[in-house]
Amino acid sequence: MASRELEGKGALVTGSTQGIGLCIARGLAERGANVLLHGLGDPGVIEDIRESLAAEHGVKVYRHGANLEHVDEIDELMTFAGATLGQVDILVNNAGIQHTGRLEAFAVDTWNRMIAINLTAAFHTMRAAIPGMRAARWGRIINIASTHGLVASPTKGPYIASKHGLVGLTKAAALENADLPITCNAICPGMVRTPILDEQIDALARRESIDVEDAAARLVGANQPSGEFVRPEQVSALAMFLCSDAAREVRGACIPVDGGWTAR
Repeated sequence: MASRELEGKGALVTGSTQGIGLCIARGLAERGANVLLHGLGDPGVIEDIRESLAAEHGVKVYRHGANLEHVDEIDELMTFAGATLGQVDILVNNAGIQHTGRLEAFAVDTWNRMIAINLTAAFHTMRAAIPGMRAARWGRIINIASTHGLVASPTKGPYIASKHGLVGLTKAAALENADLPITCNAICPGMVRTPILDEQIDALARRESIDVEDAAARLVGANQPSGEFVRPEQVSALAMFLCSDAAREVRGACIPVDGGWTAR
């Protein structure tokens, strides 16, 4: 059983109704934090998740469905966070979307949406949360970037731009708050078997007329020397470390969890 070292802390995790975000929310609840889930999806399924987290870990768990494309809805999310949690002590910016295509063929509306959700939304949640963290003299901000926040690949220009921007924003926030026990770091996962990646795997399988699992093995093998997908639980475990007192002096780090992708 994990220690209750985050007992009574308030945590907001964007994009936390599935995948990496849900694993991180579960880890925070296990350590005693009250959690605000955020995301879209089937309301009944999300309510079941909310209730089970609260019951299993004896914490308060809330949910908000803000559309992160819109600043007014982000403001509503942060107001709701303050009203329910009392204070956002831990902010995890995990929500993100990805589309692929060559730059000259990329739809402008899709570019705008990706930048809004992957980068601008994190700016707005951080802008709203940092004053309270500074008043409390404690805080943890974790931005879930990507290997593509560190390196590039073809046909992913807008996604890469948004994640490189998130890495830069992480470093700036870390420096601005280095006078207090408020840390800001980025986790840069490689290939994680999430719905976003499943779309790419399915597309490869159709294009090459191969089995889906063969397509998955080919895709991960081409990028990650380990030949293994990163598991959401592994990303969550790193996030838990970054929330701990042991990570107090880890500031502005952009940590790859990528099976060796960026080591080449």
